[in-house]
Amino acid sequence: MKDKEGNSRNVVVGYDYPSLYPTDKAFLGACVGRYAGRISKGKFELDRQTYPLFTEHGMHLHGGKEGFGKKYWTIEEVHRGKNPFVKLSYFSKHLEEGYPGNLNVFVTYRLVENTLQITHEAATDRTTVINLTNHSYFKLDDSESVNHYELQLNCSQMVETQENLLPTGNIITVKNTEYDFLNRKKIAGQPLDTPYIINPDAATAAKVSSKKSGISMEVSTNQPAVVVYTPPHFPGICFETQNYPDAPNQKNFPSSVLRPGERYLNDSKFTFDIEI
Repeated sequence: MKDKEGNSRNVVVGYDYPSLYPTDKAFLGACVGRYAGRISKGKFELDRQTYPLFTEHGMHLHGGKEGFGKKYWTIEEVHRGKNPFVKLSYFSKHLEEGYPGNLNVFVTYRLVENTLQITHEAATDRTTVINLTNHSYFKLDDSESVNHYELQLNCSQMVETQENLLPTGNIITVKNTEYDFLNRKKIAGQPLDTPYIINPDAATAAKVSSKKSGISMEVSTNQPAVVVYTPPHFPGICFETQNYPDAPNQKNFPSSVLRPGERYLNDSKFTFDIEI
């Protein structure tokens, strides 16, 4: 992106060499699946059958021991003209990481003017659960912190979580809490690893900006939630557009079930601009 001074700036945190990604533990830029976020109990029940999952530290995280972020994907299509895009695919076999169903997955990264559109699609041959997201960390300037970023979230509620970040099953208001970003304000040291529920009538889920660079980014999505994450060890901010964490084990959460003949779709847009 060009900043307000006209300088080119890489706004996504990443490695210089592809060989470093297989050992990355921060999910830099990863397509996360089959289920983004945390699942409790080390299992889930679907159509009266129990499916055990890989667990670590008492939970299943971001698809398991490897997850989609550690897989080699196939390049299906590359378009270099107007609105350029790259489309990739991955075939996840039945019971990979414990999930039922042979799953055909596609992710498309498309540039439309100043918008990065990331589209996740999937189809299954038997009933399964699914929750895909992109895990890019955005960095709007060269500072060693994101505390000065201004953040606005069109989210009046959040998923209540325990100390280990597993959902309790309760939906709570953000008002009068440190997690209230309904009105634009600086992050100011507030640690975030927080599942926000997007207001159904909101045109956008989030907006973040840096006065230092002048770069701003808006996030819009067809998903019901966004996990906002600021890592403790390097500057960056994630907007993981997705379903609620632990939905397979929480009956009051939106369904994450995908059945044969249905199409899974996560369509999310990250729109950049300059604020002087």
